[in-house]
Amino acid sequence: MTEFLTVTSGSETSVRQDAPADQPHEQFVSFLVGDRIYGVDIMQVREITQWAPTTALPNQPAHTRGVLNLRGTIVPVHDLRMRFGGPQTEPKNSHVIVIVSIRERLTGILVDAVSDIISAVREDILPVPNASNMVSPAITGLINKDETVVAIIDLDSLFPADRKAAL
Repeated sequence: MTEFLTVTSGSETSVRQDAPADQPHEQFVSFLVGDRIYGVDIMQVREITQWAPTTALPNQPAHTRGVLNLRGTIVPVHDLRMRFGGPQTEPKNSHVIVIVSIRERLTGILVDAVSDIISAVREDILPVPNASNMVSPAITGLINKDETVVAIIDLDSLFPADRKAAL
């Protein structure tokens, strides 16, 4: 069994264990932002924690909420709704921060709620139609799940290493 996800809420912490990584499917953690469902590679998710106020820093992109001290590690927190061009999220206690690893650095993304863990065979991940330039290049595939479509996010593309490119 592979340990891969820590979920925290206040002082409670649990570790989820799942099937070995050598199975012929990919797994994604899905979450809600408004009425949309997105997913990220489960191997990039390090922790899910309840919303906590962040400390704003000057000269950051509008979607950057600030930084969070996570047990001694300073983690930038980004508002995913704003990153995709929507209004700023007004966080409530029900909101969560998904802590992910992007290029070996921890980053938090503010979402409305974590939904599910989705398993998909690579062939079941549909390509994103290129008929519209309105689709973010960070959306790399689509999965049909229970009559809904989950958009798979490439976090490396969504939050480029070059900060100027993110602006």
